[in-house]
Amino acid sequence: MAQGGAPAASTSTPPAQLRAYRISPGDELEVYVWGEDKLQRDIKVLPDGTFSFPLVGQVNANNKLPSEVEQEITRGLRSQFRDAVPQVTVSVKTPVGVQFSVAGKVRSPGAFATGRYVNVLEALALAGGPGDFADLGNVRILRKSGNGLTVIKVRLTDIMKGNPSDRDLAGLPQLESGDTVVVP
Repeated sequence: MAQGGAPAASTSTPPAQLRAYRISPGDELEVYVWGEDKLQRDIKVLPDGTFSFPLVGQVNANNKLPSEVEQEITRGLRSQFRDAVPQVTVSVKTPVGVQFSVAGKVRSPGAFATGRYVNVLEALALAGGPGDFADLGNVRILRKSGNGLTVIKVRLTDIMKGNPSDRDLAGLPQLESGDTVVVP
């Protein structure tokens, strides 16, 4: 459950859900335009989530699926070809993984990078757990989005007291690259 309240609760730990990898700053991509060897490139995504591609210009890849970046490059190449644009393939050659920060009343605040998606509870564990006076009923995830900043409120009090329900565990939000978890 994202905005406005405690996560849902249930009685057993849910299986991890696989998510498609979304491109992050620092990822290395391989872009191939079939039949156009001059347009084959290995590209590193810049810190702002963009990269430059010949004949297309700036491409925003941040938090997009490789297939979405393929479509954007294809659209940019349309004016360069008389007939159909050759097939574009984008592969994540070297992913940096999910990058996030944990701040506030935790034992080891800082920036973290994982090779998989983690939920807010796992992020808290990576930061050494909550500090002595942490308010686990008011944890916030700050997420940058196209229209500004989204604040996701999470209650971890019951979970950390050792009596989580399935509903609590199932409703834990997964972090996305660029998120900041704040423990007041």
